[in-house]
Amino acid sequence: MASDDKKNPDDDGAKDVKGLLGETMKKVFTAGVSAAFMTEESLRAYVSELKLPKEALNLLLQGANKSKEEITKRVTNEIVGIIHKIDFVKEASRFVETHKFKITAEIDIIKKDNKSE
Repeated sequence: MASDDKKNPDDDGAKDVKGLLGETMKKVFTAGVSAAFMTEESLRAYVSELKLPKEALNLLLQGANKSKEEITKRVTNEIVGIIHKIDFVKEASRFVETHKFKITAEIDIIKKDNKSE
């Protein structure tokens, strides 16, 4: 039982490695999610502190670019779909029916210079 009370030094090292690995994975996941809103340079700067291998960095950048393209494509499709559903003639008619128009104009008549003749 006396040996049960003593800590195994290997357990502390394993916990440190697991904690470091877990923390690194959290940062990589966070970088992957936020990468859709970051430029490649800012993403490289953010990930450089993680000291990832080049292959992992390139994979993360490719995933980020793919995510950006997919988000942009989906948002574009949604906006186009919304615009196609709008009846602009009907909306303009409704606007005209609920608003008054006031037009103000000012006209100045100025005599020409006859020096050029």
